[in-house]
Amino acid sequence: MKRNFNEWLSNFRESIADYKYYIDFDKVHRNVDSIKVELNILNTLVGSKNIEADFINLVKKYPETLKVIPLLLAKRESEIYCQDQNLARTFEFDYKGCTPNSHKFFNEYCYFMKETGLFDLLQNRIISNLVDYVTGVETGLDSNGRKNRGGHLMENLVEGYIQKAGFVKNETYFKEMYLSDIEQRWGIDLSAISNTGKTEKRFDFVVKTNNKIYGIEANFYSSGGSKLNETARSYKNIAVESKEIDGFEFVWFTDGNGWKSARHNLEETFDVLDNIYSIADLENGIANELFN
Repeated sequence: MKRNFNEWLSNFRESIADYKYYIDFDKVHRNVDSIKVELNILNTLVGSKNIEADFINLVKKYPETLKVIPLLLAKRESEIYCQDQNLARTFEFDYKGCTPNSHKFFNEYCYFMKETGLFDLLQNRIISNLVDYVTGVETGLDSNGRKNRGGHLMENLVEGYIQKAGFVKNETYFKEMYLSDIEQRWGIDLSAISNTGKTEKRFDFVVKTNNKIYGIEANFYSSGGSKLNETARSYKNIAVESKEIDGFEFVWFTDGNGWKSARHNLEETFDVLDNIYSIADLENGIANELFN
């Protein structure tokens, strides 16, 4: 019986966030602990009355402290590009493994510390402890990882139902498998999907039963955006192309209220892809029904 799209969409969830979704504090503390010595050395600059001279003396004695400077600006990369507004002065700072070795070096790095506000941060006691400060910076940076964690949450949820259906990892189901790997492992021709080998598609999961191979995608969107329309169109194409392949089916597990702003594109895919399912479908046993 043909499912009703509006009824199906009405069961989509607002969120699947768990308690670790918001901040991975274990990771935050690991990152801070790895540079705690350097941060505590730099703590000696807090409240300095002669910040430039003290900074130069400290860096001469402990050049390894330079590697943590980018993080004080909430930047993980070691390379930093800066220019003055009038373009009269342009620098590219690389804090990875750099060694203070000249008067010019110290002039440039002191200029950088002053212009970015780091000297003011340290000298005027805007902060009292760099370890605490960087813990806050790491917490903020880690929040940027929520999008990735959200994707992994849906993948983990789907994987759990695949396992409950009796499949074993790396034996009867596989994670992150490319089309070429599927073709080589089971001798199936997937050129209809890969544009005759020109596109290397990777599925989140591949389930292998006695008589069929299932290529599976899993995602969750709590908010809208152009990405959803692109995803729906892409998966619609795969749905149409895969119908030409004997012994192969494309399956898409998706959910999230973000789809409600992109419902028309999703509905187009829903109309051509029989194997499109939500979390509610998983809870109602679709994995057992589909794969067995």
